[in-house]
Amino acid sequence: MSRVYILLVNWNGWADTLECLESLLHLDYPDLRVVVVDNASTDGSCDYIRRWVDNQFDLLRVGPRRDLVPSSGRTISFAEYDCNEVENRGDVSRDSFLTVLRSQVNLGFAGGNNIGLRFLQSRGGFSFAWLLNNDTVVEPSSLKHLIAEFTRQPQLGICGSTLLYYADPLKIQALGGGYYCRWIGLPWLHGRWRRLRTRHLEAMHPPRLMNYVVGASMLVSTEFVGQVGLMNEDYFLFFEETDWAWRGRKKFALGWAPRSLVYHKVGSSIGTSTDPRKKSVTCDFYALRNRLLFTKRFCRVALPTVWLGLCGALLLRLLAGRTDLAGPLWGLLIGRTSSLPAGS
Repeated sequence: MSRVYILLVNWNGWADTLECLESLLHLDYPDLRVVVVDNASTDGSCDYIRRWVDNQFDLLRVGPRRDLVPSSGRTISFAEYDCNEVENRGDVSRDSFLTVLRSQVNLGFAGGNNIGLRFLQSRGGFSFAWLLNNDTVVEPSSLKHLIAEFTRQPQLGICGSTLLYYADPLKIQALGGGYYCRWIGLPWLHGRWRRLRTRHLEAMHPPRLMNYVVGASMLVSTEFVGQVGLMNEDYFLFFEETDWAWRGRKKFALGWAPRSLVYHKVGSSIGTSTDPRKKSVTCDFYALRNRLLFTKRFCRVALPTVWLGLCGALLLRLLAGRTDLAGPLWGLLIGRTSSLPAGS
């Protein structure tokens, strides 16, 4: 059985991370380890994780999938390192079930995962890394079905799960991944807005047009990471998984494991929303900036149409009364800024 490392990136989200960890304890996969990269949290996340490991408190299980995180007496082997120890090849040889890597800087989604991937590469002896959002809860069989899909399709580089909304467990967020249209710079999630019918999952065919896997759940092979490289840290938030998939598209296929069920809270820490009236400045800025960045890297011929789409986005934000969102977007459109304005 191939060893799998599960990577979680935490930023000021200890409660979500602990609920996710509780569900991982019940996976029916025999050879796994978990690595949590803490992205310079200021909410005491590392202390809470230590207390959880020591059984000093139980979670309040009030969510709709509380059945997946039952209270259980357990003993967990645990190690914790500063990221400098990892980067400088310090003594990180303990084979613990749970390892926490502390970053002194918030490196974003890609940067946090890259810390974990470099840590795994330095250790060796594993076949897959499961990049999983910390605001998820998983079914016990979810990892087993991902592995089975790689066995069935050896050409895969990344495989996604059936993502369901945590607050509405029968509502589908994505069937593995989606299709990113380069001409308008927008993605479409396969299965979006559909309801889950479990008995039909096995009969469902993979989407014909899937050019990226949603980053909330990605099982990645060591061969993919070795040949394609780590995630691109220039994005900070959003588009990292699309960039990764597009960089590897000539060598590796993308897959979806229908019965790998993962319940996702969807952007609970950064204010993600499709409604401009509800978006955080951070979420909105990086989603729009990275649309331009991705287009410049992979399809410069589409820049005019993507730029026009951003003009439409600017108008929507003005109509919604969100001048705090419109200002940074205007800066992007006229090329005055490529980073989030100070104080946002």
